[in-house]
Amino acid sequence: MIGTIISWIVIGFIVGLIARAIMPGRQSMGFLKTTGLGIAGALLGGLVSWLFSGGASAGNAFSANAWPGWVLSTVFAVVLLWVASRSGGTRHLPH
Repeated sequence: MIGTIISWIVIGFIVGLIARAIMPGRQSMGFLKTTGLGIAGALLGGLVSWLFSGGASAGNAFSANAWPGWVLSTVFAVVLLWVASRSGGTRHLPH
């Protein structure tokens, strides 16, 4: 149980960092917000994957070798970051 939670935090942080690197500009986000962004992206990516696969598990970012889950998680994390930057939730500054 503890190992699962730690892996979610680590993977969420990695996905959040990738999303922040893809999104142009500078986002003023700390460790917790970056991790939350990655975890939320992974959850949304997993939900969409589950919906389009008819309820079958198509993989998620929390599986060891499920690269489609990583891609979906990152895509949704970028979308969430973009929405947050447009709504004023995250300050979006040019370099």
